[in-house]
Amino acid sequence: LQKSLNETFGADKYSRARKEVLTYMFSRPMQMALYFCTGMVKDETLFRHYALNVPFYTHFTSPIRRYADIVVHRLLSASLGISSAIRMEKEDIQRQAEHCNDRKMASKRVQELSADLFFCIFVRVR
Repeated sequence: LQKSLNETFGADKYSRARKEVLTYMFSRPMQMALYFCTGMVKDETLFRHYALNVPFYTHFTSPIRRYADIVVHRLLSASLGISSAIRMEKEDIQRQAEHCNDRKMASKRVQELSADLFFCIFVRVR
């Protein structure tokens, strides 16, 4: 797919804009990752990562970025025996995960609407 896209971009003055638009359009429909508490989900097929083709997957970034990452770091640290277990019931962890998912979805929607508005203004000006 990437090779096809690179050939499509061309080398004229609009190639960079075409690249950005097409890359955005191809990545937009991809399913968004969701946070969940594994203790609340019985279907282990939901733990897998489709693109990486691994049966168990967790994702986190630096704990200074998002609350969900702090929770994952704390849970991982406790599961490895590095720190004591966090004092949260699995239902509480699931509620936090759902809240993080809601905020992430709202943020994504605002980002999409902003991009749509920018595109409309761009087309109107051109």
